[in-house]
Amino acid sequence: MTRTLPAPVAAGADERFGPRLWGLLLVLAGNMLIDALEVSVAVVALPAIGTDLGQPPTVTQWAMTGFAAGFGGLLLFGARVVTLLGRRRVYLAALLAFAAASVLSALAHDPWLLLATRLAKGFCAALTAPTGLAIITSTFPEGRPRSRAVSVYTLFGAGGFTAGLLLSGWLTETSWRWAFAFPAPVVLLLFACGLRLVPRGDDESDPRRGAESTPKGLSAPTGGAESAPKGRGELRDQPPRRRTRTTTRHFGVFSALTLLGALLALVQGITQLPAHGWSDPRAVGPLCTAALLLPAFRHIERRSTAPLLTLGPLRGNPALIRSAIGAACLNGSYLGLLFVLTYQTQTLAGWSPLRTAFALLPAAAPPALTALASGRLVARFGAPRLIVAGAACAFAGALLQLRPHVWPLDYPGRMLPTLLLIGAAFVLSFAALNMQAMSRLAPTDRLTGSGLYQTAVQLAAVLAVALTAALLAAHAPAHGAGPAAAAAACRPALTLVAALGFLGLLVGLTGLIRTQPPAASPHHGE
Repeated sequence: MTRTLPAPVAAGADERFGPRLWGLLLVLAGNMLIDALEVSVAVVALPAIGTDLGQPPTVTQWAMTGFAAGFGGLLLFGARVVTLLGRRRVYLAALLAFAAASVLSALAHDPWLLLATRLAKGFCAALTAPTGLAIITSTFPEGRPRSRAVSVYTLFGAGGFTAGLLLSGWLTETSWRWAFAFPAPVVLLLFACGLRLVPRGDDESDPRRGAESTPKGLSAPTGGAESAPKGRGELRDQPPRRRTRTTTRHFGVFSALTLLGALLALVQGITQLPAHGWSDPRAVGPLCTAALLLPAFRHIERRSTAPLLTLGPLRGNPALIRSAIGAACLNGSYLGLLFVLTYQTQTLAGWSPLRTAFALLPAAAPPALTALASGRLVARFGAPRLIVAGAACAFAGALLQLRPHVWPLDYPGRMLPTLLLIGAAFVLSFAALNMQAMSRLAPTDRLTGSGLYQTAVQLAAVLAVALTAALLAAHAPAHGAGPAAAAAACRPALTLVAALGFLGLLVGLTGLIRTQPPAASPHHGE
């Protein structure tokens, strides 16, 4: 068995990273990159998946929504698992599970096996994405070293969607299965490096090192909510010392399964309606199941001594609520639009996957290229103004797609301006939404508030893509109609995208009304 090395050493806040710190950062950032590209990998591959498996868009959409459902639906449960079992062991186990699920995804010949593996990968991302940032905040010294580490981590995450588009477009030229399999060897390499570099938490210390496991010369994080005795941040693994058993109530297994089941049933019901209608049990049954599971989730949570969903950070904090809704609208409208554009370019216009990937880059690349400057933008112009400007760009881009359609597909005059506006929307408002969401949270509420925010963003992606696929299927032209008629039939789905953009703009405009919280408000943050 490979011996775990001590936590990487940094001599001081003003000195450069040592090799081990850089190694740890590359492991964490590399995994963040893999997590971020999983959605864009599926976007370009959807038409090829449908052709290979013989399934309509209402079924192939699970390749996108399955990952988002596993991520968003199990994010709060994942945080509980990490808290109870420890960061290191959960992080490494999630890497192995992610690699195995990638291989199974590539081998799937049944759409439901593909869905199961995508759910599993989403859950793995729910375990590793927030945990990687927690490891950074408790391992890297406070000040410039930690800021630099977070910047690298953020840059890799922002570039993941763009990288996923290009890799998927290139690999899908051979087979969509390669696009789903390629993360496996990369994640296994990260796992091998992580065995040596990911530090142990307090509950996982090597007994041979005991209390002196922190290397001499390691500068501990100091100050604020992240400081703790002996140089360990509060995010380190510190489960209750007297805990002798863990029950399903402590983990929240029943709550997590009920919420996930309700979400999956809702999506299944939505996508079955176009083919079967309101009178068919194949559509009504899943919708009724979702209607039963949601109250069951609420009942389980109310009876639990340790509920997964804590709404405390939302009370008296309109900034967090506005940000969550605004980010959900932005993400949902974006992915819904990509779903329609991929259908138009590949299925109707006959473009290759690689050509489609390059065509979508104007929306995906700008956020990655400007990620490190987003903080300065917010500092100069303020989050509310940037959020409104970004929402206006997203709404304008969606409106361009609602113009009367001219065939063949007009990329320079129709699709490209839309994608540029969407890219500008993310550049202007995505970081501002994140910062506004956390701005009035007390330090003790930030982890919970961040979980609620990210859950809203992911669940919006699930529902938006499902509704988009359902509208495409419900308004599909008669058999034998040409691509021009099929493109015109995309109008209801594009109207949904525009409606989400308009809602995001309305919510953003409310943020321009400056209402100061009471001086004693516990949510008044920095």
